[in-house]
Amino acid sequence: QVQVVESGGGLVQAGGSLRLSCTTSGRTSRRYAMGWFRQGPGKERECVAAISGSDEKAYYKDSVKGRFTISRDVAGNTMYLQMNSLPPADPSTYSCAAHTRLGVPVVPLASAYASWGPGPPVPVSS
Repeated sequence: QVQVVESGGGLVQAGGSLRLSCTTSGRTSRRYAMGWFRQGPGKERECVAAISGSDEKAYYKDSVKGRFTISRDVAGNTMYLQMNSLPPADPSTYSCAAHTRLGVPVVPLASAYASWGPGPPVPVSS
């Protein structure tokens, strides 16, 4: 089974950029669907971006389209989330997750993922 650990994040000026990384271990493969999830204070966790395990298609939450880019390396060892034009006063924590079945299409639902980072989630604030 694949395991994941997220890293990166921090404090950035409004309008700035950050890149998060999600490193996988165990049975790594580009055929695992993976996703990035965000949770703000008092808000529910939401999927901001996800990548398919069948055709590499990506999903983006409407509010981040054009600003965030999800990608992963050729071997599928590391997934990234490039975040540009971060809005002001929008603190959140970010987690990455992986599906545990190969070849699953993109899934923007937290309940579909079984492998999550050990925590704590990566903080991002601007």
